[in-house]
Amino acid sequence: MKFKEKLKSDKFLITAELYPPKGVDTSSFFRRAACLSGLDAVNVTDNQRASMRAGSLAMSKILIDHAIEPILQLTVRDRNRIALQSELLSANILGVENVLILGGDHPSLGENREAKAVYDLDTLQLIKTARLLETGVDLAGKKLRGNPKFCVGAVVNPSAQPSDLQALMLEKKAKAGTEFFQTQAIFDAEIYKNFFDKVKHLKVKILPGIILIKSLEFMQFLQSLSGINIPIETQDRINFASNPLAEGIKICSEMIKKFRSFADGVHIMAIGTEEYIPEIIKNSL
Repeated sequence: MKFKEKLKSDKFLITAELYPPKGVDTSSFFRRAACLSGLDAVNVTDNQRASMRAGSLAMSKILIDHAIEPILQLTVRDRNRIALQSELLSANILGVENVLILGGDHPSLGENREAKAVYDLDTLQLIKTARLLETGVDLAGKKLRGNPKFCVGAVVNPSAQPSDLQALMLEKKAKAGTEFFQTQAIFDAEIYKNFFDKVKHLKVKILPGIILIKSLEFMQFLQSLSGINIPIETQDRINFASNPLAEGIKICSEMIKKFRSFADGVHIMAIGTEEYIPEIIKNSL
């Protein structure tokens, strides 16, 4: 069963994400991907944190070749409407149907601060563009030879305020044809539950994001990011843990166990420590 079909089922869905290599040595990517072979789908990030890496489309194709269903992340930051449409068509030709559309971190936040951001289309416009391509027409009104088919996803941040605005943005994207959402990192299940109650009438699958806190330094980095709120109780558990990684794994498992009672699934972000994801999932059952 493909991911698109699973979205129509009652299955508790579990996805995770991988970042492509910074270079052409793919050995680490393969090693990390092998840990995720049993998941429902695996995101491949698109130059996350505005840091140049190998292309997400190439690595998505490699996942397909290794019997792992990918979700291609596609940002509007780096490409104009010509390149975005071309990337969507190329993905379909290579067998990639799942596409997560997002804005992307601004270059000023990354290691190439002199780079020019594009943002020719916004995320809502690109969602509509993907659906337009499915009708056999491009943005210039030209007919296509063969119609692509997509499973379109987008992102939402339930922790951001005002939450009503986040709910409105999700609704607009859902009405434009988004089939699933993945969220930014959630550390408070109750915050997500309150947000979910505002949008559950839309009948789209939403996978709250779970991020593995692997060290005290990593938690401090997360706290510096906009839109991420870590409860004091969670901070204390990491601060006073003799083994912060082990405590972070335990926190992830506990969060997933809570989400199993009402959420559609979870999206796990281990960021280079994907080998712990099978343990996290097992302990959440």
